[in-house]
Amino acid sequence: MSAVRFVDVFSEVECRGNALAVFHDADDLSDDQMATIARWTNLSETTFLCAPTDPAADYRVRIWTTGGELPFAGHPTLGSAHAWLEAGGRAGSGHVVVQECAAGLVEVRRGERLAFAAPPLVRSGPVAAAEAERVIDALRLDPADVVDLAWVDNGPGWVGILLGSPDAVLAAEPDPGRCAGVKAGLVAAYGMGLRRDGVAAEVRAFYSDGRDFAEDPVTGSLNAALAQWLVPQGHLPPSYVAAQGTVIAREGRVHVDVVDGTVWVGGATRTVVTGERSD
Repeated sequence: MSAVRFVDVFSEVECRGNALAVFHDADDLSDDQMATIARWTNLSETTFLCAPTDPAADYRVRIWTTGGELPFAGHPTLGSAHAWLEAGGRAGSGHVVVQECAAGLVEVRRGERLAFAAPPLVRSGPVAAAEAERVIDALRLDPADVVDLAWVDNGPGWVGILLGSPDAVLAAEPDPGRCAGVKAGLVAAYGMGLRRDGVAAEVRAFYSDGRDFAEDPVTGSLNAALAQWLVPQGHLPPSYVAAQGTVIAREGRVHVDVVDGTVWVGGATRTVVTGERSD
C-alpha cells in the first residue's frame, strides 16, 4: 500500500484554496495509469512522487491534469513538497527542498510557509495581434480595460493580461464556447490603498485543453509568471499578497517576494485527507 494525500494549497482557510491529490511511491505506475488516475480524481492537477533521477534533487514529481502531463505547475509544487515532508522526507539542503520535474530542478524554501523559486519563462514578450484579439474576445473583456498583454509562459502556456482595475478582473465573464485552447490570467493591482486584509492584487486564471474550459481556483505558476512580468515594470511591488478565487467562492492568498532577482511564490499548505492506494 502507498499513501495518498489530498492537500489544500494557497489558503489559510481549510478547503478554500486549490485541491491537489498526491500519490506517494509512484515509480511503479505507468504513464497510462497516471493519466487514468488523474482523470479519476478530476482535479486541476494530480501529482505522483517518484525517486529522483538527478542526484541534486530530493524527489521527483510528475504533474498530471485530466488532459495530460505538465512540465511545471505551482500549487502542485507546494502541495507535493508538503506531502513529501509530512511523510518523513528530509531535504539534503536543510531548509531548501529540491524538486525534480520535467521543467528541471525547482527549489522549495521552508519557513513560515513553503515557497518555490519561480522557474524562468520559456516564452515572454508581445502576443501577436490576432491572437491577442482572440483571447480578449473569448474572455469578453472591454479592450479599453486592457493595459497590457504578454506571453508569461513558464510551462502551462499562460498569456498574462493586465487590466485597469480589480473590479474589471472580478467582473470578467468568459465565453466558454470561444475559449478553446485559451490559457490566460487576469491581474490588476489595488494601488497604494491596499484592501484591509493586506491584498495588493486580484488574479484570475482561465484555461482550456481544447475540450473543457474552467477557472482555476489558485494558480502558483501564473502568479509566478505575472510577478516576473509586472514587478520589474513597477506595476506590482517586490513583496505583495495576491488574492485569487474570489469569484468562485475560494480564498486563495499567494505570497510573492522578489529577493535578489528571484521570485519566490508561497502559500499555506495543509493535508485534508490521507488514505492508501491499493496495489
